[in-house]
Amino acid sequence: MFQAPRGTQDVLPEDVPYWTYVEEAARRFAVLYGYQEIRTPTFEDTELFSHGAGAATDVVEKEMYSFRDKGGKDLTLRAEGTAPVVRAYLEHGLHARPQPVRVFSLISVFRYDRPQAGRLREHHQFDCEAIGDEDPILDAEIITLLWRFFEAIGLKRLALQINSIGCPVCRPAYLERLRAHYAGFEETLCADCRRRMERNLLRLLDCKVTTCQPVADSAPAFLDYLCAACRAHFDRLKAELEAEGILSFPNHRLVRGLDYYTRTVFEVWPPQAGEQAAIGGGGRYDGLAEQIGGRPTPGVGFGTGIERLILNLRQQGVEVASSVRPAVYVAHLTDAARPAAAHFVRQLREAGVPTMAGVGVRSLRTRLRHADAAGVRWTALFGDDEVQAGTVSLRDMIAAVVETQPVAAALQRISGPASDVSA
Repeated sequence: MFQAPRGTQDVLPEDVPYWTYVEEAARRFAVLYGYQEIRTPTFEDTELFSHGAGAATDVVEKEMYSFRDKGGKDLTLRAEGTAPVVRAYLEHGLHARPQPVRVFSLISVFRYDRPQAGRLREHHQFDCEAIGDEDPILDAEIITLLWRFFEAIGLKRLALQINSIGCPVCRPAYLERLRAHYAGFEETLCADCRRRMERNLLRLLDCKVTTCQPVADSAPAFLDYLCAACRAHFDRLKAELEAEGILSFPNHRLVRGLDYYTRTVFEVWPPQAGEQAAIGGGGRYDGLAEQIGGRPTPGVGFGTGIERLILNLRQQGVEVASSVRPAVYVAHLTDAARPAAAHFVRQLREAGVPTMAGVGVRSLRTRLRHADAAGVRWTALFGDDEVQAGTVSLRDMIAAVVETQPVAAALQRISGPASDVSA
């Protein structure tokens, strides 16, 4: 018997209301802040991610779903959302539009990683990107959009962690200082961190292995090594967030997991802190366009995982409305009554009433059990007697009242302006 692949999940009808709730709020807030939807392919050239995210990152080294197609092209399922959007920006000449270009997307992301609560091998994200301007006001706008979205869906007791990881001017001096700090600790570091010492120093700060924590905690803070331009950028960001009434906490270990980040990086943490706790994050990526072959183009954005949001909504006791259910269950009790029931179903649907049609020939008890399970307000049953009389047996499932009415009267009662078909 087949099962869903490890690290994937089926979203069943009873779970869909949370997804709809989050996705509708995401679209609403993106549009509120002036962002337009963009949709990129599910797979891209492998080099887009290796050049953009960084060849020495865990995403590229360990987690990408890559394959060679029948034409010999190396392709990768979407490993993150930003590089494809920047690729589309460059490919379609969006630099010719008024800057910055603000876009959002609701996407699937694929990473071969250890499945965990709220983070699967196929997971879904809400992404927003603002491309074409380096003003720190944009950084604040992106963070504010994410924060207000979280507030609107009902998440509480969140913490905004921020940092600046500088630019090509100030980063080299900091990396040398970081290397000096870690010198002599090689034997205590995990195997991944020993490799990072040679290939990707900033990732040392992001390690989650227990034995590496003391060294990372005592590492120098990048904020102490920023150049004047990066310091001014970070100070302006903090001032803008303060004006929005959003409290932020500097975190010197926050670097994010992709190499394209510059200056601003941020994450939003829920009350239950721990490994992979962040429910959303992002930052500035002013060098990404050049890394993938384009002209210098600044940008900033965020991504937030929908599965993890739903997990936190449930943990915090946030309830959402159930999916819209059929208002009416219509069924026939005999073969001879099938045409009349089918015609009534068509009339109800043409009137805009969500209607579930019973199939096959079942007993009255079975029909009522199906109607009750469907959660409908009305049950309309047609038997031989009803067909001969031009009537329908109409049951109000809330009041538990059954009446035999002319078909036209029943249709008016269910679909008329005074009828509450959503109950």
